[in-house]
Amino acid sequence: MENNTTTFESFGLHPEILKAVVEAGFTEPSPVQVEAIPLVLAGNDIVAQAQTGTGKTAAFGLPTLSMLDQHLNKVQLLVITPTRELATQVSDELYSLGRFCGIKTVTIYGGSSYSRQIGLIEKGASVIVATPGRMLDLLKNGRLPGFAPKMVVLDEADEMLDMGFLEDIEEIFTYLPKERQTLLFSATMPDPIKRLASKILHEPKFVSITPKDHTTNEDIEQLYYVINEYERDDAMIRLLDALEPEKSIVFCRTKKEVDRLSTQLMAVGHAAKGLHGDMEQNQRESVIKAFRSSQIEILVATDVAARGLNVADISHVFNYHMPFDPESYVHRIGRTGRAGKKGTAITLVTPIEFHSMQRIGKKVGSKIEHRIVPSLRDVKENKLVKIADDIKNAELNENASKLLSILEEEMDMSQIALKLLSNLLKENTPVGPDKIGLDKKTLESVVKNIEERDGGRGGRSGGYRGNSGGGYRGSRDGGGYRGNSGGSRDGGGYRGTSSTGSRDGGGYKGSNPRDGGSRDAARPPRGDGVPRSDSRGESRNPFAKEGSSSAPREGGGYKGTRDSGDSRPPRAPRADRPSAPRSDAGRAPKAAPRNAYKKD
Repeated sequence: MENNTTTFESFGLHPEILKAVVEAGFTEPSPVQVEAIPLVLAGNDIVAQAQTGTGKTAAFGLPTLSMLDQHLNKVQLLVITPTRELATQVSDELYSLGRFCGIKTVTIYGGSSYSRQIGLIEKGASVIVATPGRMLDLLKNGRLPGFAPKMVVLDEADEMLDMGFLEDIEEIFTYLPKERQTLLFSATMPDPIKRLASKILHEPKFVSITPKDHTTNEDIEQLYYVINEYERDDAMIRLLDALEPEKSIVFCRTKKEVDRLSTQLMAVGHAAKGLHGDMEQNQRESVIKAFRSSQIEILVATDVAARGLNVADISHVFNYHMPFDPESYVHRIGRTGRAGKKGTAITLVTPIEFHSMQRIGKKVGSKIEHRIVPSLRDVKENKLVKIADDIKNAELNENASKLLSILEEEMDMSQIALKLLSNLLKENTPVGPDKIGLDKKTLESVVKNIEERDGGRGGRSGGYRGNSGGGYRGSRDGGGYRGNSGGSRDGGGYRGTSSTGSRDGGGYKGSNPRDGGSRDAARPPRGDGVPRSDSRGESRNPFAKEGSSSAPREGGGYKGTRDSGDSRPPRAPRADRPSAPRSDAGRAPKAAPRNAYKKD
């Protein structure tokens, strides 16, 4: 089966699932989807090996959702992921794929309410996306009577191995029905994963997608800048002032963040517009047309809104927040460096995200270089040099002599020149604090302190665990400190169509000290009077993965236990899908629990 002759329509997917695919603007499946989807639809167990950026979630999501019995009011599909952040993201994607069918998903992970999660399952969830620790707890304690999913997916199996979850996985499968379809997806196939596959799969079919080259385009220069959380806006503006990109995309997590940041960029003189799913179609088309024709130079967008956008001359991609995972990173930066042109991808990273950034670089097989945000003084000096060059190289206008003659009647040449230059500089003078972000020495010190502080917290091995969610993780999904800015939902979450609800169960919503400074750190005031970031999360797309508060959960503290030790993630504001955490460093009030069946 050749990928270039295959479409999603040719698979025989459920019409409502196909509708979600078409609405997302995709017509051609990726290689892993071409190979895996027909095998899954035929009822085979499969072992699929594919690198990040290949669309693995849709490869199992499309066929499994198509095979769900929509009239059967019980869990039919179980997806197990290594981290709660990935569980949340996969759940979002499956919801997006199945929303026209009325498919409801519940996200299960440690540190959130048992009763809420169980209650949502009992109310008719078809799909559970869970982390190993919490899933095993529920099964061992008899909390899920009659639990017998007909399809089970292990996602990122090699990550589960790295994090010490294989024993949990094997035990989970002792509680599952023997008559089931099992799908195992992994980027690598070490021997322990092969042995696991031989135990839990029955005569599996094998799918292996070998990347032709590196996961990312070698024509893309990849950079990251380490900043404090409260400096995101200043850093974004400073980099735009310093680099003067010809045409760029800035990726944000939420529609609200898109609106706020695009407004702020316009307020300081940048030709920017926002693009997200809540905009009317004619508005979207107008913005895209203006971006293609270079009437606007900066497109601020969510991942979902930018899907299907094919603009060949994008010089820069900015990640206003670090992408959730390597696959999201690959999809984002792939917008530049096209058609043989060079491109630049820039990611803003807080100290607590530093290891996650390094991990992304390792996973995508590319070196992502650390740079220092230029000082205001340096940017101003460079601006002056550029303006001088522009003046030297400017073509003379036929009316320039006439205008000069008029001005000479009242001023001498030096006054004319100074006033013209002053007027020019008024429109081109960078603003903001002189220093932004952390230099290399400070970064090394901060990272070392974080490792020393959190290295022994909880967990079967303690210390830093390089999972895809980043940060410092103890045993199981609920233990230890999770140093990640990716979004997760407090109460597990319930996604349906007519009865969809928030993924949080209320509770404390505070600042995110892991993403840049302590909760009590004073935020330096801006001089431009423009509101700061308060980003919460991101809409997600079913074809690309994407990915907290230090307040203890109800179990208390940073214990290494399975379900009570995670720091409580922020509440997720609702849009078309749940969103990720706030990025501002300010303290937010405790929010009331939301209706789990609120209609989107």
